Amino acid sequence: MTPAPHGFYDRIERTLVGLLGLLAMIVGLVQVLGRYFFPSHAIIWAEEVIVYLVVWGVMIVSSQLVRTDGHVRPDLVLRVVPAWLQRWLEAFNCVVALVFCGGMLWYGWEIVQTSLLLDETSSTGLAFPMWIYYSALPAGGFLMSVRYSIRFYRYVFQFDPTTMALGHIPEHELTPNLVPGGKH
Repeated sequence: MTPAPHGFYDRIERTLVGLLGLLAMIVGLVQVLGRYFFPSHAIIWAEEVIVYLVVWGVMIVSSQLVRTDGHVRPDLVLRVVPAWLQRWLEAFNCVVALVFCGGMLWYGWEIVQTSLLLDETSSTGLAFPMWIYYSALPAGGFLMSVRYSIRFYRYVFQFDPTTMALGHIPEHELTPNLVPGGKH
């Protein structure tokens, strides 16, 4: 089985999200241990950092949700229409999603620019530059835009009703547990 051309990109996203989650968990663990066992060394900015890490993780993983059909879509409607109509409803959904992602990019960038202009930092002793935190919004919008653009192209120009119909699991998404006999 040959890996999908975007497999490396997928691995980077999933690895980055995993690292952000791991880092958030470590910061939380250090905070809890410090609070209960070493109160004089407890870190006071842990909750703030955890929120930043989780928000960035959520915005990055949103791209993976688009890739695996885990994002907002008219699933109930799609289940009752024929494959040829599913194709065009999915393409329309991609256009609507691209408009939404464009708004995330535009307004997210406006927020980042305003934060930079005001030299905004968090109100805690950490004084974290807020533009870094706010940058998660346009980054997530960009990553989702890439995925929705790929989906749109596939539905309009490369539609195959046997592999792109609702409920079909692409071969690169199958794990040995989902394949009859457990082998590829």
